[in-house]
Amino acid sequence: MQKTVTEIEKASNALKLLGDKTRLSIMAILKQRECCVCELLEVFDMSQPAISQHLRKLKDLGLVKEERRGQWNYYSLNPRNELYDLIQDIMQHIPDQTEKIRKIEETNPTLRCGC
Repeated sequence: MQKTVTEIEKASNALKLLGDKTRLSIMAILKQRECCVCELLEVFDMSQPAISQHLRKLKDLGLVKEERRGQWNYYSLNPRNELYDLIQDIMQHIPDQTEKIRKIEETNPTLRCGC
């Protein structure tokens, strides 16, 4: 019984996080490609600390993982998370983020940032 309660609590916490449209959009982008903070700044009208805060919340729950490469930290979906299948199911219902990704690739912000 305790395991079921814990699983429901974890799923509930993940769904609460994904109830925010920015975090849901970030997850949809990360479903298609990994990104660093400066790349996400290109498509969201918010500050770097705000984007970092959204990523921290997703990372704290284990929905995304972070990998340091040189001076950049890249974020991607965490396929080892126990809720990964649930997240994949949800992402099937979220619009494709190709336009946002195209904007990231056109501006190539990693050439000019130090995130």
